[in-house]
Amino acid sequence: MTTTAQPPARERAPAWSAAAMMTPAAIVVTIGIVLPIVILFRYSLNRYTPAKVMVDAFTIENYVKFLTDPFYIAVLLRTIRVAALCTAICVALAFPMAYCLARTRSRFKNLLLMAVILPLFVGNAVRAAGWMVLFGNKGFVNALLMGLGVTRAPLEIMYTELAVVIGIIAVNLPFVVLTLQAVLEGIDRPVEEAALGLGASPLRTFRHVILPLAMPGVIAGTILSFILAMNAYATPVLLGGPTFQMMGPTVYNQFAGLSNWPFGAALAFVLMTATLVLTVASNWLAHRGYRR
Repeated sequence: MTTTAQPPARERAPAWSAAAMMTPAAIVVTIGIVLPIVILFRYSLNRYTPAKVMVDAFTIENYVKFLTDPFYIAVLLRTIRVAALCTAICVALAFPMAYCLARTRSRFKNLLLMAVILPLFVGNAVRAAGWMVLFGNKGFVNALLMGLGVTRAPLEIMYTELAVVIGIIAVNLPFVVLTLQAVLEGIDRPVEEAALGLGASPLRTFRHVILPLAMPGVIAGTILSFILAMNAYATPVLLGGPTFQMMGPTVYNQFAGLSNWPFGAALAFVLMTATLVLTVASNWLAHRGYRR
């Protein structure tokens, strides 16, 4: 009679230890993320009345209100447009910066990395306030242009989409640079040198060697930048003003300004769903092109 040999206890230990290490994080994620999302979705199915703020119900009228109101559809489309534009510019600006950081052998490399990381120590509201000083009618940019005789009157930069785009790019760019730099560090320099030695031009080497190998970092940086831009709050409020509406400030206004918790929850859920769907779709398309 044959018996099946049981694996030693020491071989089964890693599975138990891995589960034990994952359990605290899983509990925190469940309590801190999953549970609030479930509660938020339940709130979005309630009704709003000025007297009671929120009445228990089970209705989709808040979602119908969003889908049938051109104002909120325009806010969502504007948010997607701004997020896509900021993401594209961030990736285009971050790639050469990340490449230089990954390839430099200077003893000042750590200082260059700190120069990229330092803006992350400053809050978004503080950075937006700095852009307000630059872009104001009497700010540095207009004072410089008028002093040089380029313009006779101040340019309207504040409270425009341009100001919001610049502000969001300034916030997201360090994240994309660090993401790409980590991936480019893993690309062996001899691979690039071999392509150049075989007669490929620098542009062709970039297109056919560096970019395909760095595509995981490009995808990760794109997703990170897009998510941050879709959910931006301080920058659109301070640089866009009350007339430039994006989904983040609109959701906050429904909760804090109008006390319409059910509709605010519905808007938050729409924003989260749109961000998730667009992120998954773009990730799938990028991976499909990468495999080709």
